[in-house]
Formats: sequence, structure tokens, C-alpha cells
Amino acid sequence: MAKALLGHVGSGLDLRMVSELKRLRDRVRELESEVVRLRAENTELSALHVDAEMLTLNVRDAEPALT
Repeated sequence: MAKALLGHVGSGLDLRMVSELKRLRDRVRELESEVVRLRAENTELSALHVDAEMLTLNVRDAEPALT
């Protein structure tokens, strides 16, 4: 088993592994920025929803229009 561990450790960097690791790190960074963007958009939409509720009229309590 020691030979297997030493062989694995001593083999150096595998270029495919380095490339895959870079690709995955880039993807994680991209997804993290997407999460930040979506959270900001969600907060903005939630604020708009509250404002829209505050602006709606309750028809039962409204005064009749002058004719």
C-alpha cells in the first residue's frame, strides 16, 4: 500500500485534472454570481409586490364616483 501511495503522490500534476479543476472553479464562480444576481432580483421583486398591494383600492370601501 505504501508503494501505491508514493506512486500516486510522486506522479506530479495531471494536466487533465488541472484543466478540470480550473473549469469547475470557473463554473462555481459563475454560479455564485448568478445566486447573488437572483437574490437581488428577488428582493427587488418582493419590494414591488408590497408596493402594488399598498396601491390597490378596496372596492367595497371606495366612494361612488360623481356623475
